Parts: sequence; C-alpha cells; structure tokens
Amino acid sequence: MLKLNQIWNNILLEVESKVATLAYDLYINSLEPVGMYKDRLVLLAGSKALKNIVVNNYKDVLKKATAKVFPSIIDIEIITEEDVPHLGAVQKEVDIPVSSAYVADVEEKACFVAQYTFDNFVVGKSNEYAHAVARAVAENPGTKYNPVFLWGGVGLGKTHLMHAIGNMLQRNFPEKRIMYVTCDQFVNEFIESLHNNTDPNAMKHFRAKYRKLDVLMMDDVQFLANKEGTQEEMFHTFNELYLADKQIILSSDRPPKEIKIEERLKTRFATGIIADIQPPNLETRIAILQKKCNAKGYNINFNVLSLIAERITTNIREMEGMLNRIISYSTLVGGDPNDMGVVNDALRDYASAEKEVITIDQVVSATCEYFRIKKEDLIGKKKNKEIVVPRHICVYLICDILEGTPLEAIGEYFGGRDHTTMIHARDKISEAIKTNSTTASQVKDIRDKLFNR
Repeated sequence: MLKLNQIWNNILLEVESKVATLAYDLYINSLEPVGMYKDRLVLLAGSKALKNIVVNNYKDVLKKATAKVFPSIIDIEIITEEDVPHLGAVQKEVDIPVSSAYVADVEEKACFVAQYTFDNFVVGKSNEYAHAVARAVAENPGTKYNPVFLWGGVGLGKTHLMHAIGNMLQRNFPEKRIMYVTCDQFVNEFIESLHNNTDPNAMKHFRAKYRKLDVLMMDDVQFLANKEGTQEEMFHTFNELYLADKQIILSSDRPPKEIKIEERLKTRFATGIIADIQPPNLETRIAILQKKCNAKGYNINFNVLSLIAERITTNIREMEGMLNRIISYSTLVGGDPNDMGVVNDALRDYASAEKEVITIDQVVSATCEYFRIKKEDLIGKKKNKEIVVPRHICVYLICDILEGTPLEAIGEYFGGRDHTTMIHARDKISEAIKTNSTTASQVKDIRDKLFNR
C-alpha cells in the first residue's frame, strides 16, 4: 500500500526534469494531493488562476509523468477549494502497481529533494556548526558522529540539511540502505502493523524494514511525545542500529531534553552530536534570498530582498514563500517584480508577512494593556498571582507567535530568567488553555488584539 504523499512525491521527481524551474516552483510544486478517486489523482490548486494555468499548460506533462510511474492512474484532476464539497470519497492510501521500467519499490527507496544540497545551503553564524556536522556525517556515515540530532525552529533549514545529507549519501554510497521518514509516518506504520489482522507477520516486516538499514533519518521526532508504544519500538530500533554502527540522524524543533519522551530514549538521542540551528541574522537572510534567486534565475534587486529579509526574521521557508509570492504575482499581472508598487500589491494580503512583523515588545505591550499592569512588573521579579499568570501567558504567546525565538533570548528579556523557567511558563499555559476557558479566552483576546481581528 502506498500513501498519497509517496505517490505524489514520485510523480514530482519525474515532472521536475520536464518543466522549467520557475514553472515547477510556482505552479506544479504548489499543488497539493487530495486523494485518489477511482482511477484519477485529484490535486488541489490554491486559486482558480493557478488551476487554469496548470490545466492549460501543464496537465499533459503531469499525465505523462504519472503514466510513466503509475500506469494504472489514467487521469489527473485539478480542483479548487470550492470544488471540495462536491468531491466524492477519495482514498489516501492505495494498493497501486508501479511501472517496472521505473522504480522497483518506491516505498523502500528514500526520495530526497534534488535541489536541497550542501552547495546551495547558505552558511552563517546561526547554522555553521550544524552544517559542518551534517557534511561530516554525509561523508563518513556511521563513524565519528552518531547519532546526529539537529534541532531548531520551523523553517530554519533542518529539512534542507537532512535532504542534503541524503543526496550526498545516495551519490557516494549507492549500496547503502537509506530510509528517510517523518516521525508521523513511523508512528502510523507502527500502529498499522500492530493492528494488521490480515498479515500475521506485519510487525516482523515492520521491524525488519527499519532495523536492517544502514542509515535511518527521522524528521520531527518531537511527535514521539506521549506515544508510549511507539517510543518503546523506537528505543529497540535505535539500539539495534546503534550497536551495529549504523548511522542515525534525527531532527526536531527542540533539543532532546525538552521532548516529552521516556528518559532512556531521551538519553540515547543525546548520546552523540546535538547541533542547533538558530534564526539567521539580516545579512545571512539576504544571502539566502540572493542564492535562491541565482539558482532559479530570478532578477530581483537588493532593495526588494532587503524588504523581505527585514519582514521575515525567524523562518526561511516563509521568507522564500514571500519571494515566490512576489514573482508569481508579477508574472500573472505582467508587472516588474522590482517595482515597489507591484511588490506592495503582491504582499497586501500576505497574512504570514503581517504575522512576522510582530515583536516581543509588541506581545509584552499587548499583554500589559490587556491585564492593566506595568511592563516593569511583568518582566520583573514580582511573584504574586496578578503578575505571574499574565507573565506566563505572555511567554506562551511569544513562543507561539514568534516560533523559533530561542528560549534563552526570551528568558533574557524577562529579567535574565533561565530557559527552563520559560519552558515551564509555556507548557503551563499550553495545558491550561485545554481545560480552563478563562485562560483560553484571555490568550485568544490578546492574540486577536495583536493581529487586529
């Protein structure tokens, strides 16, 4: 059985070499697979304009690529959100034959994004150690650095480094069995194997799949939290690979000590090298955008790139998304992407851009105004309930809205408090909003105030 994302990713690999890079980035790669309906693959376009562009210019390319990889898929259907309610029941996982002329077993073959390489990864102070570790392990897997644990906020380059490692490993060590999997995929496969009533050897096959590898790469391991059965399975998988000197590479949005998993697993994750990736400074952000433009052939001037880099401070993926938004908009309306009037029009309804300009100061000011307390009290040493609760809520909002901001930096803002105190405040409110309607309402009110809703 192949999952929908596995089907789509293999089609994308085939399509990428058949269309121009700009067209692939703006149109093809922005489509989202919805499901299989009978013998058709249904893809979701973000707008009617995008749907029309794909249908009129790239549908035949998509159909040919699909037929080459999955001959039993006879058509591609492009829909928009307004078509979803009229869509019949779709399948997210199907038993589908793969062309013998293509890949013998796409499920077992790790698919890495070709453009994610070490050569186009921009190195700065915020990521130089993580980059060096990733490169070293890609050159000599299973030797000096094992396991490798990469962590950092969303959109800072963890996935880029993971795929760069994978691409180099596949090129230099084609004989090695490499598996790249998200934690969510691992969890789902484990559960399916556990409850498979048709195959008595399902669990045996699952374990063999992961324990016979030369390299295991797992993304987003923070999602192991509160999944005791999967943690147990991961513990034994980790041990077997580690004791056999097989390479293990993990990524997360937080360090091992902050993940809510069993202590024995937490300890093993921290056994080797832990490398963090922090938000890049302004110069590095501009360099990232320049490299992106050079690779894609975009002719964007320094002023526009500076504008993007100043607006988006903690998420490279959002930054590239804003760049693509400007390119896409100027292409559709026939404008100049270096014209600030066109740029401002393109970003007028860009919600993420509005979100990113919010600062710690703004969150603190909004919290103080809401609770009618002084800033010096909120960030100071007072510990009475009237101050502590707003302080905890403020820390939670900073962590949530300004995702990727280092806990140490937040603690420094709040009078030099330790990062563990920030973790306690964040987690306390995170749990409280699930059960306490008053706290949930307070958090929502301040958030709405910040986003002018």
